[in-house]
Amino acid sequence: MEENNIHPEETGLADELNQCIQYTLASQGQRFLNWLIDNLLMRFALSYLSAYVVGFVMAKLFPEYMLRIIYSKDRSDLLLIGFIIVIFNYLVYYTFCEKVFKGYTLGKLITGTRVIREDGQELTFKDAFLRTLSRLVPFEPFSALGFKPWHDSWTKTIVVKAR
Repeated sequence: MEENNIHPEETGLADELNQCIQYTLASQGQRFLNWLIDNLLMRFALSYLSAYVVGFVMAKLFPEYMLRIIYSKDRSDLLLIGFIIVIFNYLVYYTFCEKVFKGYTLGKLITGTRVIREDGQELTFKDAFLRTLSRLVPFEPFSALGFKPWHDSWTKTIVVKAR
């Protein structure tokens, strides 16, 4: 006798269910706290740790170069290295957290919010990465003063209350 297994994704039942689920959008205050907590973590913990590691590795691999840029009056090399570290941390932190932790970063976890796609699904790696890249656009943080920040509208994502 043949079993008749019906999978929700085959019948469209999952799509109908997702349309029925109502989400409460995170408030601007919650979103500001998310930004503040995540940026403090990145600037004070992640940046110091990664700058120390990069400095240590560069001193081992390129000692003459490191001595030259440390004692030089021209700080453009140090600024460039620092800028690259900050961008790298930003990309890794937000992309990794929002994908691996199912829409949560430390800030979102503390405020009880998470990011999902507008269709109610979890973020894909592509969604998380594009969302993070969108945050790097100059003046993007000011877009949060309106209804929906660019990193949400461009990637079709929303931040919702999780509890």
